[in-house]
Amino acid sequence: MDVFMLEEESGGDLMNTSYYDDDLQCDYTDWEHSSSVVPVLYMLVFVFGLSGNGLVICTVWRSRTKRRSADTYIANLALADLAFVVTLPLWAVYAALDYHWPFGWFLCKVSSYLVMINMYASVFCLTCLSFDRYLAIVHSLSSNKLRSRRTTLLSLALIWFLAGVLALPALVLRRTHERENQTTCAMDYSWVASERTEHFWVGGLSLFASTLGFLLPFLLMSTFYCAIANTVTRHFQNVKKEEQKKKRLLKIITALVLVFVICWLPFHIIKATDALVWLELIYIPCSLDEFLHLAHPYATCAAYINSCLNPFLYAFFDQRFRAQCLCALRCSRLKKALHAPITSISSSMSNPTKSEAPSSATKV
Repeated sequence: MDVFMLEEESGGDLMNTSYYDDDLQCDYTDWEHSSSVVPVLYMLVFVFGLSGNGLVICTVWRSRTKRRSADTYIANLALADLAFVVTLPLWAVYAALDYHWPFGWFLCKVSSYLVMINMYASVFCLTCLSFDRYLAIVHSLSSNKLRSRRTTLLSLALIWFLAGVLALPALVLRRTHERENQTTCAMDYSWVASERTEHFWVGGLSLFASTLGFLLPFLLMSTFYCAIANTVTRHFQNVKKEEQKKKRLLKIITALVLVFVICWLPFHIIKATDALVWLELIYIPCSLDEFLHLAHPYATCAAYINSCLNPFLYAFFDQRFRAQCLCALRCSRLKKALHAPITSISSSMSNPTKSEAPSSATKV
């Protein structure tokens, strides 16, 4: 059985069979390729996430230009992703060994804790980024105090404090379990709940995490972007340079939010469904449960992929970030080399030589 890595139940069946519509015993046999595909995906996320987020942090903190509040949030988002991806080699080995945990109880707790901190800190940073853009565009004249450096640092302190507190169940309840020469790293509710109340703890904590770690922030971000879209639509004719910068930054943050939602939504759907079943609020057939069980490792991979995609979004949408990266890497010569072929190609297309003209025609 795949053990849920993001604050899930400990061992045993994924869902209690007495909660189903049919009386058949559910079969939780893993897909035979999961122990090979999942570790590879984890290691790819580790490599790209480590290098990409490390570059983002280095670029933001070494920037010589005036740092925007959005830049500070982006750096902390990268820091949350970086703290998480460094644990992925452990989880890759865990999956490759057919979910045998050889690293001891301490790393089991700390790694799980960092996973949950990443989930909360990332979504809280994205929510603050959305709110910052809302203030900058919708209330641009009256929001200077709310967008000051002091306020930004206070909000970041609150983000990390809340993320650390909300992730505590993973630190407190995670433990290693010895079973038939195999050690698992999973949640253990035995010392806080009896057998009769354990399903309330499992479902309640899972639903709580999905609500605070996804649903409420998503609703807030949607509200902010609806207000922003309304303002941008009404003032579409304003094409001042400063407004163009705001719109460009808005595109970056919108892309960050959309990618976050796309990556994390499948995981939270499965997580919330599991929670509702544990709480006996819904009943699902074994066929659906088996599908969710088999899909969960890949929904988890999709959620983790988000941690390495953000740097590529910055590089794709933000010219300023690309220039700062080249500066941080001291690649000014490379920058010139990259632009040189584009210039030469464009000039050759606009002023073709006599020898080039016939050769182009004969290639058709």
